[in-house]
Amino acid sequence: MPKLVSATEPVDIVYLWVDGSDPAWRRKRRRAAARLCAGHRDAMAVYGNVEGRFRDNDELRYSLRALERYFPAHGHVYLVTDGQRPAWLIESERLTVIDHSALMPAGALPTFDSGHIESYIHRIPGLSERFLYLNDDVFLGAPLRLEDWFWPGGIYTAWSDEAPVSDEPMRADATALDNACRLSHQWLSASPQQPVASYLPIFRTFAHAPRPMLRSVLFELEELAPELFGTVRSTVFRVWNKPTIVSDFVMRWSLSRGCAKLRSYRHLFLATGAAHEDTEAKSALQALIAAEGELDFFCLNDTTDDASADDPRLLRVRAALQQMFAVPSSFERSTGPASA
Repeated sequence: MPKLVSATEPVDIVYLWVDGSDPAWRRKRRRAAARLCAGHRDAMAVYGNVEGRFRDNDELRYSLRALERYFPAHGHVYLVTDGQRPAWLIESERLTVIDHSALMPAGALPTFDSGHIESYIHRIPGLSERFLYLNDDVFLGAPLRLEDWFWPGGIYTAWSDEAPVSDEPMRADATALDNACRLSHQWLSASPQQPVASYLPIFRTFAHAPRPMLRSVLFELEELAPELFGTVRSTVFRVWNKPTIVSDFVMRWSLSRGCAKLRSYRHLFLATGAAHEDTEAKSALQALIAAEGELDFFCLNDTTDDASADDPRLLRVRAALQQMFAVPSSFERSTGPASA
């Protein structure tokens, strides 16, 4: 169960980050994909190896700017990477770059599945008991109050606005989060431990949000559900029948055991590749800019897949982020294309 901590203890921040344009990293990715046997290639999840999954569109830079603006009292920032470091990142006493090799067994590397990588984040040395885990495409949109994310002994979480997940076995054509929902329900329904009376097995996915986490709960689940952790830790690329567990199972188990509560947040999810017309895309980003300071968080999910880096949809996203977060954070150099 969760470890009790003082409300005044710092809350650290954990990001995963990758620069998919790095030539050395791209060679590593190509070699790893070539080594997969036909069966493993066929099992790859939908969008498991597209450019959009690994593209750096400067989201991390702007997510850190948002973090510093809206949660200046945050604790230490940990940036988990595969031998990479953003060119604009400066040395800081408040940020540590953690290489995959420092967290994960050598035999598990390389891996290009974020669900695999995130299953180790609680092992970061010195990480605070309460921490926020963010993908770099998630941004704070208003001043953060810790009491909106943590309560004594537990966390808050929110459902996404996406359609409900069908109650059926995992499917090869389903998204990773849909299959993660199914896998979590499958495990919970087979668990001998009875859930709290208030728990309802709802087939929905969780919001693309800052994820409040309790380190002690992750260690407990690692022992309680070794088969789930072992399964996701066997992947090289995202596999449809071995979906993420940190972004679903952790929250769903916490809800079932009474150490998580549901909460509503003002939030927005935009898929950058979903808008087929320029007017539609511009309208969505203009609405986001107009909502500055009013959203608890928002997500700009890169679904442009294999588009080129200068695709107009990506350029529009960067321009919108620059308009919203023009002031460089203390983590970046004072010069650079996004520091104007």
